[in-house]
Amino acid sequence: MGRLCLLVASGLAVVLLHSSVVASAAEPMITAHRGASDDAPENTLAAFRLAWQQGADAIEGDFRLSGDGQVVCIHDADTARTCGVKLVVADTPLARLRQLDYGRWKGEGFAGETCPTLAEVLAVVPTGKRLYVELKTGPEIVPQLAHDLKRAAVAPAAVVLIAFDETTVVACKKRLPALKVHWLTAFKESSKGSGQWRPTAQTIAETVRRCGADGVGMQARVDVIDATFVETLRSGGVGEFHVWTVDRPEDARHFATLEAVGITTNRPAVIRESLNEQ
Repeated sequence: MGRLCLLVASGLAVVLLHSSVVASAAEPMITAHRGASDDAPENTLAAFRLAWQQGADAIEGDFRLSGDGQVVCIHDADTARTCGVKLVVADTPLARLRQLDYGRWKGEGFAGETCPTLAEVLAVVPTGKRLYVELKTGPEIVPQLAHDLKRAAVAPAAVVLIAFDETTVVACKKRLPALKVHWLTAFKESSKGSGQWRPTAQTIAETVRRCGADGVGMQARVDVIDATFVETLRSGGVGEFHVWTVDRPEDARHFATLEAVGITTNRPAVIRESLNEQ
């Protein structure tokens, strides 16, 4: 009898442990969109460091090639919006880009923030955390990207590459097969008020298979992505999805219920608190 109780107790412990692991795996990562960009200047080291302080599991940054072929962290094709001076990133050497101020527009306390390189962003990612690298160019960025990642000795689990351009996804999977790559897509209504949105879940699944992506990152439309939509994705072979950009707690809870692997937000502290309350 004593041995039987012990076996039952041991089995129960295993079940409970397994349940705990499954529950933990189902929790979405909170990814800080361009860093904690609601509070700090986007795509700067200040925004990325603040994201970790606000409880983010990952950060997302936008990357382009400078005029001298360096991988730099900036969303727009030029510097006008964030720096007040217009320089085309692809035509401007890194040293010149560094002369601009990328932080003052968000507040005097951020004056002096510069345009970081991929290597500098990687350096502020703590062990166990993750960086989503959004590639804002075509596949021409991939060779330098691969060089920088190799030089930084990045663990494959620490980086996910994401891109809207299919050819860039294909190039990433070919050059960096150990890394996960997600294809990105927004949604457009076929005609105003029709309630018909494209791409459909079936089209997304077909695209993911065609370009060899490991998953998809989708615009976070709660009126499009529901349980049926997700089931169609999964039956089409899409193993995982993340959503962007989610700043309302109720939307975050919706996507967490659908088992998104990640929720990208400008407000990591707010979204973290809202999911912890579930």
